Amino acid sequence: MTSVPGPGALTIVRLANFVTPVSGGLRTALRHLGSGYRAAGHRPVLIVPGERRSEEETEQGVVVTLPGPVLPAGGGYRLLTDRRAVAAELTRFSPDRLEVSDRTTLRWTGAWARRHGVRSVMVSHESAAGVLRTWGVPGPLAGAAADRLNAATARGYDSVLCTTDWAAAEFRRIGTPNLVRAPLGVDLDTMHPLPPNARAAERARYAAPEETLLVLCSRLSAEKRPERAIEALAALRARRRPAVLVVAGTGPLRERLAARAARLRLPVRFLGHLGERAELARLLGCADVVLAPGPVETFGLAAMEALACGTPVAVSHSSALPGLVGPAGVAAADTGSGFASAVGQLLERPEEQRRAAARAQAERYGWPAAVTAFLAAHGVRNDEAVDGGRDEHAGSRT
Repeated sequence: MTSVPGPGALTIVRLANFVTPVSGGLRTALRHLGSGYRAAGHRPVLIVPGERRSEEETEQGVVVTLPGPVLPAGGGYRLLTDRRAVAAELTRFSPDRLEVSDRTTLRWTGAWARRHGVRSVMVSHESAAGVLRTWGVPGPLAGAAADRLNAATARGYDSVLCTTDWAAAEFRRIGTPNLVRAPLGVDLDTMHPLPPNARAAERARYAAPEETLLVLCSRLSAEKRPERAIEALAALRARRRPAVLVVAGTGPLRERLAARAARLRLPVRFLGHLGERAELARLLGCADVVLAPGPVETFGLAAMEALACGTPVAVSHSSALPGLVGPAGVAAADTGSGFASAVGQLLERPEEQRRAAARAQAERYGWPAAVTAFLAAHGVRNDEAVDGGRDEHAGSRT
């Protein structure tokens, strides 16, 4: 596959850490954004860490993998730590725009961009204060540390892009003048509801007709709080609601979660990472409820993909998701009992009604609108983009 940029095309180099072959939301977002940039006539380049160096032309443009060390206790994540190697690639590709997805170890690239006259955007994919709290840092200390990190980030880049108002709040708190908002999107073509007969057949692989089928699609790491799904299952069964849980995803907590489920004699099935998007769509589409317990989710792509497949979601009330899922989900207290109650509320709604509401909500977040908004953050007008969403804040200064 060869990309042939036209007149006026920009080279948009994107840098990202915390991406692996089995990682979920960020990898998916990078792929769709790159494909959208390419379709708009630009030349996207993605640089990520891996075990060894490689370079290939893909549907999302050129993807360069540079050797990077494994993050200790990070469940396979690697980091771009060799500044000289990264700078060499930046020099080689001579970007017109720089887009960075890691405001910790890659923040130095803002200074590189400024020295070379390159317009730069830092994409904030998470709440810094929220992540610090999940690591056990007390609230006031987490907030103060996040403020220092965010202020340095804002000074280092031409724009800071947040995908939700929830994520933008910590930048607004410190008066960030160069803050912009742009939504992410959902693949509404691959992620779609199953016809009733197909849904029943797929569901039968995991649950009996009288059982409630819960699905957790998540990286199994501490900040995602996957243990909450097991706690919710235990609470539902204690309330005499027959329920089973299917877990799609992998991560450092996999063995601990499996041991806990076995100890409690709970019906939990671990599928590991689902590499085929169609397979994931079938799983999400046959579930009765999808659980999204992560308290620091800023967009929650797995939850939005569940909605696209016509399945309602129970989400953490602490995250950005309540505002995104709207009437298609229920915000749950961050306990197993809280999520069990949210599941019960969703199941009280007629099935076809809750499935139609889920799909309708997802259709507000198509990838074409996200691509247009991200390009606007780069100072580029994307006239050819098809309106795939209606986020009134897309690409706007906040």
